[in-house]
Order: sequence, then structure tokens, then C-alpha cells
Amino acid sequence: MTEDEDTRVRLDKWLWAARFYKTRSLASEAIAGGKVQVNGDRAKRARPLQVGDEVRVRQGPYEHLVVVRQLSARRGSAALAAGLYEEKPESRAAREARALQMKSVHAAFIPERGRPTKKDRREIERLKRRG
Repeated sequence: MTEDEDTRVRLDKWLWAARFYKTRSLASEAIAGGKVQVNGDRAKRARPLQVGDEVRVRQGPYEHLVVVRQLSARRGSAALAAGLYEEKPESRAAREARALQMKSVHAAFIPERGRPTKKDRREIERLKRRG
């Protein structure tokens, strides 16, 4: 590996190695769709990353703002992937607040219980006969 290859990695490979996406093709689609920015600019998938670059990744309702700590074009364990970047504290706080908000919204829309049980049906029949 030359020194230039050691200090730079393609953006799509890094996103895949850092486990933001399951496949490189999914990472490439996200980059093409404008869901990934590097240092505040829209990037292309072959853009070389360097240590210290700031990467913004939008995944659904969540947004990650991370700083590249290490470069790797190989996918390893989750522990190794977590060492490739450092998430900014404000990004983590915003993501956790959004998760809490999504959880509370989801809890407000709990569907009715499904089909009545035998006990429920007997109670309904009893009430109908009364009225």
C-alpha cells in the first residue's frame, strides 16, 4: 500500500467499513441522493476522505455528524467500526432527543386491541340484551 492510499479512502468504502450502511451500493445510493455531506459540501462516492474530515449522514429521521478518526477500506467488527469515527456531542444529543420524540409519538398511536376475546364478546352480548 502506498502512502497516498494509506492516508485516503473512498467515501463509499469508508461509510461501509464504519457500518453506516450494509453494502457499498447502499452507501453509494445515499451519497448520490444527497444524504451524505463531507465538510459541509455534497460529495461523490469516490471522494477521498482524510482524517479530520467532518461527515454528515442522514438515515431516515436521524442525522449523524461525525469526525473521521481513522481510515479503513476493510469492514471489521462493530468495535473496530466505532473506532473509525467520533460522533459530535451535539449530534448525539439531537439524535437521542429525536428518538425520544419518535417513541412518544409512537406511543400515542397504540392501535386498539384486536379481535374481542370470548369474555369480551359475552360482555358485549350482555350489554346488548340489557338495552
